[in-house]
Amino acid sequence: MSELTRIPAPDGVAPAAAYTHVVTGTGRFVAVSGQLALDEAGDLVGAGDPAAQARQVFENLRRCLAAAGATFDDVVKLTFFVTDMAHMPAIRAARASHLPDDRLPAASAVQVAALVRPEFLMEIEAFAVVGE
Repeated sequence: MSELTRIPAPDGVAPAAAYTHVVTGTGRFVAVSGQLALDEAGDLVGAGDPAAQARQVFENLRRCLAAAGATFDDVVKLTFFVTDMAHMPAIRAARASHLPDDRLPAASAVQVAALVRPEFLMEIEAFAVVGE
């Protein structure tokens, strides 16, 4: 695990409620492509259900991070692509099962017109730094 430094609110920047403004670390960089709510067979999990989709996406992120020798403790940035900002509470709940409030990474949330298929409600990517 990398030694990460979190700066929740730099001087002159409003405090963030659900993310950290700046996260730094040294080590090996890991980029995880946007994950969708697909199980290992490629089947959609949670059609029309943002909470079920968010849980599956975070499980996929966990598996991808593990394949790179990383954990959620190493994540420095998450990007949430959602078809409706109303899905953010479900995403935050799923995130909370992997990341405590005192170790939140930097984050961005973007509402998009569509994802690769209309049944997907969200796609989430992660960047991590793994210690040497």
